[in-house]
Amino acid sequence: MEDNKIRVGITQGDINGVGYEVILKTFADPVMLELCTPIIYGSPKVAAYHRKSLDLPINFSIVNSASEADPNRLSVVNCTDDEVKVEFSKPDVEAGKAALGALEKAIEEYKEGIIDVIVTAPINKHTIQSEEFAFPGHTEYIEQKLGDGEKALMILMKDDFRVALVTGHIPVKEIAGSITKELIQEKLKIFNRSLKQDFAIGAPRIAVLSLNPHAGDGGLLGTEEQEIIIPAINEMVAKGILCYGPYPADGFVGSDNFTHFDGILAMYHDQGLAPFKALAMDEGVNYTAGLPVIRTSPAHGTAYDIAGKGIASEDSFRQAIYVAIDVFRNRQREKEAHANPLRKQYYEKRDDSDKLKLDSVEEDL
Repeated sequence: MEDNKIRVGITQGDINGVGYEVILKTFADPVMLELCTPIIYGSPKVAAYHRKSLDLPINFSIVNSASEADPNRLSVVNCTDDEVKVEFSKPDVEAGKAALGALEKAIEEYKEGIIDVIVTAPINKHTIQSEEFAFPGHTEYIEQKLGDGEKALMILMKDDFRVALVTGHIPVKEIAGSITKELIQEKLKIFNRSLKQDFAIGAPRIAVLSLNPHAGDGGLLGTEEQEIIIPAINEMVAKGILCYGPYPADGFVGSDNFTHFDGILAMYHDQGLAPFKALAMDEGVNYTAGLPVIRTSPAHGTAYDIAGKGIASEDSFRQAIYVAIDVFRNRQREKEAHANPLRKQYYEKRDDSDKLKLDSVEEDL
């Protein structure tokens, strides 16, 4: 039924970047309105300004809340001061306030059960900073607001290519000291659970990258592999998680070895994201795993260098919508499968047999 379509809450992000351009271009395709009910948290005035300046063929309705949204139209909930001005490519504190206001309203309506998933357009991480937002980015803010005590894990993904990070937005000089056996295991648990629950993979295989060149070369180039990473992997394998490595990061993606795995756990930001963005930037999606809320965003930023020029690609944003819808459906199916204890028992048995088959295949290799 139409009114049962997944309700996607979209935050406007930085109004001086490409956020509105990629949102409006995505929903200018009427097929997208058959997949979901999209609600932008932002400003009808700003949306209209972007639409006119970019000459985009899209109409939208103005509503007070997502609860009023027409399932067959793009809707905009006003959460921004009408006096705010769009100045393409300009970092601006008022634009930061507008981005935060939209995010706060989306979170409020998500808590009320009015929307099902959240898709965030890019923010400027500097202009959004305030007493209410003192975080490195969306992920940490949403973890605090909607995490229910759970830890978030950022996954950059395109189709079956998924990269997660042990450490995130920290200085390079702090990376080695931040990596512990416990932290690696925490990330592996969240990653494994997400691959099963969110992406419906029965027995996910996770590749773990090394920290040092050539995986430490037997201790010649660093001891973190022998002292921290390998023990972490071995303990998780003993607990039933199919994780492998550590693999030297330089040759792992270049040799196509990544295609044999459902996920890759990198030790630090650029180690995982540089190869990912080189291969999948245009359609990459940032997915926040580990939390009760389903949140995605495009893999790109505000793209000030091309804002207002009409040349931004909406592919990444469209994929972010697709991933949010897919994950929502996968979680619904898992809930239904585990609602009946007999069916749950069947699924658990089936998973065990799948694992046994996988083990026997590896013995043959």
